[in-house]
Amino acid sequence: MPTSPRRGRLPAEREDHYMRLPGAQVVSTRALLTARENIRAAIDAKAMICIYGQAGNGKSFAVNACLRELAPKLTRRIQFRARPSTRDLRHELFHALGLQGRPPAQPIEFDRTLRGALQEPHVLVCDEAQWLSKLCFEYLRYLWDDSDSDLTIIFTGGNGCFEMLQSEPMLESRVYAWQEIDRMPLDEVLAVVPAFHPAWMDADPELVALCDREAAHGNFRAWAKITHHLTVGMKETGRACVDEELLRWAYSKLSHRRAA
Repeated sequence: MPTSPRRGRLPAEREDHYMRLPGAQVVSTRALLTARENIRAAIDAKAMICIYGQAGNGKSFAVNACLRELAPKLTRRIQFRARPSTRDLRHELFHALGLQGRPPAQPIEFDRTLRGALQEPHVLVCDEAQWLSKLCFEYLRYLWDDSDSDLTIIFTGGNGCFEMLQSEPMLESRVYAWQEIDRMPLDEVLAVVPAFHPAWMDADPELVALCDREAAHGNFRAWAKITHHLTVGMKETGRACVDEELLRWAYSKLSHRRAA
């Protein structure tokens, strides 16, 4: 069966923002700038790093945006939504690397094929790394430890990712850098949200602060959701700018969020 040409590649830029929010821009948050530093250093050193954080804080966005700038042609992504076996991992790597033909039937032959492919420079993003088992981590370490390998590995994940990697001493000792992407503090929200989307460009900073305090709590995905509802409301009501009534209507669509 032919492999999709996009399988294993970075997602298209339009996929970055929640629900493909029209008009949304990449903004240089502190987390994104730090991720760029860490990823650049990891690629230079052919190292493993881990970028983790709670859902919606922007870790996948930051990694994808940075790699489009730093290594778009070298990057391959794998992701699992349930705990894979090493067989699953081998097959996912085979397809993500764009290898031709049928996957080898025997593990020894399969390993030889993957190790051969990884002699060429690659940046491997293991998204949702908390789903990987100890055997899968050991297998990735085996590939990375190969003296002929030219491999950078970026582990990303949400709840449990940090704890999972920390619990594997042989892997943890090889991780070059750790970065937790946390929610944005209010001063950063006030700086970046007006640049994030035209709907906020001329908004009263007090309204932005109100929205963050009562609904978004520095969570980038929550800001994208609210902005999506807000733009719909502005279009339907003919409003040209944000006001408190419309803003409260927009974030009433969210479940009640509490600051962590």
